[in-house]
Amino acid sequence: MSMIRSAQVTEPGAPFRIVESDRPEPGRGQVRVAVEACGVCRTDAAFVNAAFPVSFPLVTGHEIAGRVDAVGEDVTTWQPGDRVAVGWFGGHCGVCDPCRSGDLIHCARLQVPGWAYPGGYADALVVPANALARIPDAITAVEAAPMGCAGVATFNSLRNSAARPGELVAVLGLGGLGHLGVQFAAKLGFETVAIARGDHREADAKELGAHHYIDSAAGDVAQRLQQLGGASVVLATAGSSAAMSATIDGLTPNGQLVVVGADPAPIEVSPFQIIATSRTVHGHPSGTARDVEETLRFAALTGIRPRTETMPLTDVQAAYDRMLAGDAHYRVVLTPGR
Repeated sequence: MSMIRSAQVTEPGAPFRIVESDRPEPGRGQVRVAVEACGVCRTDAAFVNAAFPVSFPLVTGHEIAGRVDAVGEDVTTWQPGDRVAVGWFGGHCGVCDPCRSGDLIHCARLQVPGWAYPGGYADALVVPANALARIPDAITAVEAAPMGCAGVATFNSLRNSAARPGELVAVLGLGGLGHLGVQFAAKLGFETVAIARGDHREADAKELGAHHYIDSAAGDVAQRLQQLGGASVVLATAGSSAAMSATIDGLTPNGQLVVVGADPAPIEVSPFQIIATSRTVHGHPSGTARDVEETLRFAALTGIRPRTETMPLTDVQAAYDRMLAGDAHYRVVLTPGR
């Protein structure tokens, strides 16, 4: 097939439209990936609405799973047919100071799919070979796609946090990020608390592995956390700075509020809440291609899977609208379809 379809947005805030174009060819150090699944992430809305300095026409999508179907010059570690994922980390430059220090996720020229190059809302795309993560046989493409952003953000932040197995860890929010955060927290050996709005989420939280559930609408969240002994870590996946602020007094001494959910409003914290207690507020980015690969391996080992609903690429607008409205069953994933 010499042509591919992609879902394009022609200007900020415009609707998606399916267009056909020539199949891209990989250059030196690049591979072409035939897309089998691409997650619809809330950050895609920031791209569509030009909150990031993206170019139009825009093809977004940074939760990609598929197979290598062509390799460029100097690519020796990947072959056509390899099952691969590409997430928010879509390649690094290798020459900036963070890269030279081995801190690839903070690359000064980090290449995010949909921003640095056309993303995964398409039949195929070309990516740098250093963006690829291998998908284990036990994980399907639909399951792997959200792991490149939502999965790695939650797993990586928890395994690099101050919490140790057996300690209390709370996951704030039970959406696309949070439902994975609860699973990872439980499987990493933490006494896991899920915090969400409304008592109707409790059964889901317990099914995902939470040992405790706190309804944030039913009282003081920090007080409830302290009644459980205090949280070593609160993993904030909900996009609400006010909800994040309400958990700080629920932390133990040296406890961390680890922020992966995005909200432009400030998190409110008084020095009196953190000086004597040595608490910290800590931001955490997603993770490198290697981190994505380790996330997928851990998920394969422990049985963690994202809860997804799939829609064909041709229904991209409906899928995007469903994600925005919060009607989705945790994660919407686009598949090629025909």
